[in-house]
Amino acid sequence: MSADLIHLSGHPVIIGGGIAGLMTALTLAPEPVLLLSKAPIGYEAASAWAQGGLAASLGADDDVALHVADTLAAGDGLCDAGVVQDLLSAAPQAIDTLIRYGARFDQHLGLEAAHSRRRIVHSQGDGSGREVMRALAQAVKQTPSITLAEGMEARRLLTEDGIINGILAQSETGVVTIATDRVVLATGGVGGLFLDSTNPAGSCGQGLALAARAGARLADLEFIQFHPTALDVPLRPMPLISEAVRGEGAILIDETGARLGGELEPRDVVARAIWKHLQQGRRVFLDARQCLGARFAEHFPVIAAACRANGIDPATDPLPVRPAAHYHMGGIAVDRSGRSSVAGLWAAGEVASTGLHGANRLASNSLTEALITGLRVGEDLSGTSPRRLRKPRIQELPCSSDPAAVRPILSRYLGVTRDEAGLHTAIAALRPLAESHREAADPALVGLMIAEAALARQESRGAHYRTDFPQKSTIAARSFLTSEDVLVSSSFPRQVKS
Repeated sequence: MSADLIHLSGHPVIIGGGIAGLMTALTLAPEPVLLLSKAPIGYEAASAWAQGGLAASLGADDDVALHVADTLAAGDGLCDAGVVQDLLSAAPQAIDTLIRYGARFDQHLGLEAAHSRRRIVHSQGDGSGREVMRALAQAVKQTPSITLAEGMEARRLLTEDGIINGILAQSETGVVTIATDRVVLATGGVGGLFLDSTNPAGSCGQGLALAARAGARLADLEFIQFHPTALDVPLRPMPLISEAVRGEGAILIDETGARLGGELEPRDVVARAIWKHLQQGRRVFLDARQCLGARFAEHFPVIAAACRANGIDPATDPLPVRPAAHYHMGGIAVDRSGRSSVAGLWAAGEVASTGLHGANRLASNSLTEALITGLRVGEDLSGTSPRRLRKPRIQELPCSSDPAAVRPILSRYLGVTRDEAGLHTAIAALRPLAESHREAADPALVGLMIAEAALARQESRGAHYRTDFPQKSTIAARSFLTSEDVLVSSSFPRQVKS
């Protein structure tokens, strides 16, 4: 281990520099904590790209019960009602916490799809994630107890008798083994596993792979939300056209100018409607000319800049759109304190499956969840103390993750719609990669687990749509699995033991 990290042995380690990771670190202060981030804080965090904002019942005509009802409806029967009530009740106070850290928000509350009230807290129109990350990153850098290790990538979690015992990481100067019995995964989602995605390219499920290789239980992996209105241009990741644009009155039209309708339906419904048109060789556009026109750039400066960079003027041109992988409702199964099934391993933010989102995330609940779960994990960790650690043995460093071989498979067979034949094809292609020692191994393992979960769910519910099982089952049940459920090769280590 590098000399400057030796003094942190035994202290908590947070992997991931988005909202959930930063909030966990700040909540732990003044306890020393190490925060690992592959890139400079915020550079490859989906949190910083979020346009929609944070959902909280702050309006005079709103209350927590209404927010809960909207979330349960969007979740299509799979939300944990107790978790929903607990997290959303904490949302207004969590917004106050951000304000205390210096985040600046607009006075106007926004409306987004499937919300019955205006309850979206914005900053600079569509710059909400960027502003929250600015405030939290500044606070983290000013907190002496937080040690930042930017440019360091966690490759494996080390375990002893099924308990976290350390981290094997790659730094700019070489391999690093960090002794710790308390690890927080806050690594974000899986959008980078798809060709069409609004997520940073680095959001390729690495946290899920780390947890799975360590033996953790994962939940609801089949539920991937495809945002219906990504800007349909060659740029990757794809620029996002926030739901808030539809909330301000923009309409969906086809290439003839005919209106599709249903703009404020839940995201999965809108995404499938657009996908159906595209599969027929048609085009779909979001038209904000009448509702916003010349005021578009004032309300949505980030989106307007992305449009102009691609030769589109949202004041005068309809915006070409298509669905793109955007958010993962599934993740590491955790309790209300963020604890996973592996002792010493917590998870917060998108990488975790708390039960809040169910089968379909309600718009702008994700940043709220990341903020609150970061707080909860930090509070839970504050009550722990390190056990006596055995020094982890130096392990062979696994290859870095490269999802290039996985993206075409997931994009074709695990997109907006799925079927049994396609899922079997995906599984057959992904399993050899997952059991290999190649760069694609970890992304392929995550894709394989998603495909197995999608195959097992023989119904259509929320963001999971099976064309061969288009109806919803009468029984709503969450799905759980581990890497041992999908890996068949006895020669490949499912977890690295110290």
